Amino acid sequence: MDFEQLITERYSVRSFKPEHLPQEIVDKILDAGHKAPTGCNYQPQRILVLNTDESIARLKECTKCHFNAPTAMLVCHNKEESWVRKYDGALSSPVDAVIVATHMMLAAHNEGIGCCWVMHFDPAAMRRAFDIPEKIESVALLVMGYPSDDAKPLDLHFKSRSIDETVFYENFK
Repeated sequence: MDFEQLITERYSVRSFKPEHLPQEIVDKILDAGHKAPTGCNYQPQRILVLNTDESIARLKECTKCHFNAPTAMLVCHNKEESWVRKYDGALSSPVDAVIVATHMMLAAHNEGIGCCWVMHFDPAAMRRAFDIPEKIESVALLVMGYPSDDAKPLDLHFKSRSIDETVFYENFK
């Protein structure tokens, strides 16, 4: 798919068909995340694939925003493997994980898979439900699957601020 078409047509899908994704599709989505740039190429991302009825049932205990998706991927980062900015100690790993998640979300759409980025989840509940080590922090939950026949973007999807409100040249005004 043409990139411009991909970023124009992609939307947050919140209604899915019940079947889990085949491993071939999961692998393509994961490969896109694997190719994402990370600070100094440290690759601190850690991705938890949830693609069984049992794991999705545990996921539903951690968020109400699962939209009955049959598959999900929890994108995390290992804070001990992060590049650190020397000026203020900022970690690149949370940003790296977000870049990885974005690559995966776009790859999913390219494969005809609906996806919704969810940040409304309980990180402590996720940690308990999936035995996530302390050094690993959850950043984003991508719920996904084949879009249901009635899936459509929310009205808010088509509303954007003027680019003049978000882009500045030389100085912020």
